[in-house]
Amino acid sequence: MNETVPVTRTTDLGTARLLPDVDRPRAWLLTVDGAPQSYLDLDDPTYLEFEYVRLLARVLDTAAPPGRPLDLLHLGGGALTLPRYAAATRPGSAQRVVEADRGLAALIAECCPLPDDAGIEVEIADARDALAAAAPASADVVVGDVFGGALIPAHLTTLGYARDVARVLRPAGIYAANLADAAPFAFLRSQLATFGAVFGEMCLIAEPVVLRGRRFGNTVLVASRAPLPVAELSRLAAADVFPARAVHGEALAALVGDALPVPEGAAVPSPRPPSGTFTVG
Repeated sequence: MNETVPVTRTTDLGTARLLPDVDRPRAWLLTVDGAPQSYLDLDDPTYLEFEYVRLLARVLDTAAPPGRPLDLLHLGGGALTLPRYAAATRPGSAQRVVEADRGLAALIAECCPLPDDAGIEVEIADARDALAAAAPASADVVVGDVFGGALIPAHLTTLGYARDVARVLRPAGIYAANLADAAPFAFLRSQLATFGAVFGEMCLIAEPVVLRGRRFGNTVLVASRAPLPVAELSRLAAADVFPARAVHGEALAALVGDALPVPEGAAVPSPRPPSGTFTVG
């Protein structure tokens, strides 16, 4: 393909665009209906442009000793940025990526193909259905990064979903999810309460400006039934280009407050970002 020309395609769930980065020869920004979904550099899969993706990558970095292969289940595919990162930093990892948009997956396979030895399998399915069909204790890490446009679908926010995640994870496995919200954090607090009801250990990583309620933004939820490497996550998050903070323990409990887990019948999608928050012209 011509690597200096944008590519626009109508897919199953929207209008996808691949926009070339003029500063990096084989780097692309993927948007769906104007909302940024992924950024990838085909020459350097360890280069991560989005702050929240770097935070998710730090979770993968601390999930096992450096270089050790992991069994990973990614709910949400986009341009496969995080799976490509894991393949580069943990060769031999077995990765399954669930993407609901067949047309989007075809676009990425055509324009940004995976290396033959990447060990990444892409499955076209609804994330909740694929999770329910996954074998028990089959994953070291489950990554939740599913957005319909700019919203997290309601059926991926419930107590039943959290229990499905726990079933698929190994006893010391980790769930890492990209969540977006703003003060007073009704959605985020409900998600913390939901996963806190299933997992004994949690932390939340985000930029201080988001945690203080000054703007809408991404946060990364990390949950496990085993102790989390909170100190190391805190150190890595603080060293980011946009320093982030890991909230856990009493501070996290205070953030959750009186929020309750989300039952199936009361699920709602994540809040819509303010106009212009996550859009590309």
